[in-house]
Amino acid sequence: MPNPTPQNLTPIVSRRKFLEAASVTAISASLAPSLFAAPSRSSKAETAVQEFYTSLTDQQKSQICFPYNHQLRSKISANWHVTKPTIGLDFYTDKQRAMINNAIKGMTSQEGYARLQKQMDEDDGGVDFYSVAVFGDPSEKKFEFTLTGRHLTMRADGNSAEKAAFGGPIVYGHSEENPDQNLYHYQTKQTNKVFEALDTDQRKKALIGKAPRETAVHIQQADGNFPGLIVGDMSDDQKKLVTESLDVLLAPYREEDKAEVQEVLKSIGGTDKLRMAFYQQGDLKSDKVWDIWRIEAPGFVWHFRGAPHVHAYINIAAIS
Repeated sequence: MPNPTPQNLTPIVSRRKFLEAASVTAISASLAPSLFAAPSRSSKAETAVQEFYTSLTDQQKSQICFPYNHQLRSKISANWHVTKPTIGLDFYTDKQRAMINNAIKGMTSQEGYARLQKQMDEDDGGVDFYSVAVFGDPSEKKFEFTLTGRHLTMRADGNSAEKAAFGGPIVYGHSEENPDQNLYHYQTKQTNKVFEALDTDQRKKALIGKAPRETAVHIQQADGNFPGLIVGDMSDDQKKLVTESLDVLLAPYREEDKAEVQEVLKSIGGTDKLRMAFYQQGDLKSDKVWDIWRIEAPGFVWHFRGAPHVHAYINIAAIS
């Protein structure tokens, strides 16, 4: 499958366009209802998934299709295959591979798709070496399409898991250990702008010695334990940097998923309820650009481990 990617993906957009986009996102996040709905059966990715499922033979379904509540649907890992057949095998037809590609395009923004293609190429030889599964029947009430492989777990579910952004926990990463060449180090540089803007007392609250396990991303309720500095205690200028950082983190994904993240944030009281933590552990160049950081609140976890290379685990879902 061809993987057309830009030669240089950073910076993502010009500063002017970035500020314009950040302003639009900040405005849309303050409106109710959102300008975009959560993913539905008619979303681009889900439409491709339904077409893909319909095309499968009984023999194919026996190997890559499972009941909706199968235990594999809840698994997250930085390196795993949800099913044995990889996309490039003769197990799939060219038309089915094109449907899979359309589903991936539907789950991402244009920039996110290009970056993802480059990550898969560099980490494991391309999308042909990744695997997919379908949980449930897309023609019925609940279903999920899952894409997995080296440094990747992505989902499309037509909002089957209600109030869960991205269809559930997702993972992304990149094996490049030189931070200046890692495809996702730009996110660390962006979030560290928040740390650089903090005063001495704020930094003491935000900077922590040892990081939690990267897989510790279970959803916590309002009475949970949340490390770091609460965004609500920041100045307006600092809060603006947090909003800009969230926009950068969400930029690789489709509008429907970004809108659902904003809805979850609104349900817990907005970005003021988030906490930001930066970890001294894993400071790759001893330059105090903190390569491990975490954004967390009730119903929200974004854990980024950039040492020695990137593993990022995200779990965002409205709390009960």
